[in-house]
Amino acid sequence: MLKAINKIQHQKSKNFFLIAGPCAIESEEMAFKICDEVNNIAKEFEINFVFKGSFKKANRSRLDSFTGIGDEKALEILKKVSTEFSIPTTTDIHEIKHAKYAADYVDILQIPAFLARQTDLIVAAARTGKIVNIKKGQFMSPEAMSFAVQKVKDSGNNNILITERGSTFGYQDLVVDFRGIPKMKKFAPVILDVTHSLQQPNQSSGVTGGQPELIETIAKAGIASGVDGIFIETHHNPSQAKSDGKNMLKLDQLRTLIEKLIKLKNAI
Repeated sequence: MLKAINKIQHQKSKNFFLIAGPCAIESEEMAFKICDEVNNIAKEFEINFVFKGSFKKANRSRLDSFTGIGDEKALEILKKVSTEFSIPTTTDIHEIKHAKYAADYVDILQIPAFLARQTDLIVAAARTGKIVNIKKGQFMSPEAMSFAVQKVKDSGNNNILITERGSTFGYQDLVVDFRGIPKMKKFAPVILDVTHSLQQPNQSSGVTGGQPELIETIAKAGIASGVDGIFIETHHNPSQAKSDGKNMLKLDQLRTLIEKLIKLKNAI
């Protein structure tokens, strides 16, 4: 699968790969600063790194929630990041028209978990020829992801990733069933979205909560269960992030976490 990712840097690396970046593109300066720091860590440990950032946040609790700085502006920033650092990039899409549009700017199209059963959206993404990363719906079983994967294959595209991001547990929590990792690996390479797995949705404030203090715990469990990649949203100052700040990893903690995860992977 890595060979299909444009600009991947460490083809022979046996490490897990890393999808990381801010929840949303807030500015060009912010995107470049975060990418530069993560890219330096990835180079140090020979980890294949994909920079992520949403060009548009369509799934918001409130109408006054931040949705983006403008679709084209954000996508242009993602393209600049890819060119400047010679790394692949990814963003999520929410509408059929976004598939072809975003495909001109990024290397991997991500299907949000809430939309993992939306056939027309998945087919549109598949037909761009880009790698399609489908996040497992919080309401879906690991086995049900085989049907989402098959939709991509039946559309003529075999470049597929699956991302585990937790399952709904009550109204305001998520849990990760690590039994699902080996099950889903039968269908496609599996990534663990560590930070979104720790979200606490449906808060009375209308702002999603989180448990970032458990990021290391969940990430280690993911590596131990055999995930192919780790997905982490990170920011210099999560408390000031315009989206999902409650569950992000502070950027200055990323290097230590990656070092621990590599030691764990080498030990198993």
